[in-house]
Amino acid sequence: MDQTYYDAVTKMEQMGVDDEYIQGWQAGYLHNPQREEQRVTEAYEAGYADGEERNLDNLDEWAKG
Repeated sequence: MDQTYYDAVTKMEQMGVDDEYIQGWQAGYLHNPQREEQRVTEAYEAGYADGEERNLDNLDEWAKG
């Protein structure tokens, strides 16, 4: 993985970002196919969209703390 990916995931984990958002962000960042429809959540979809754009601006919205 590249350093940007590693740093972003580390930051999300330290902030307590929703796991579903993180998994979506990772999949979007890596251009993986989305999950099957019945397993997609709002957090996953938001993370996927942000990951595709390599966007970290919305992390506060998904932080559990």
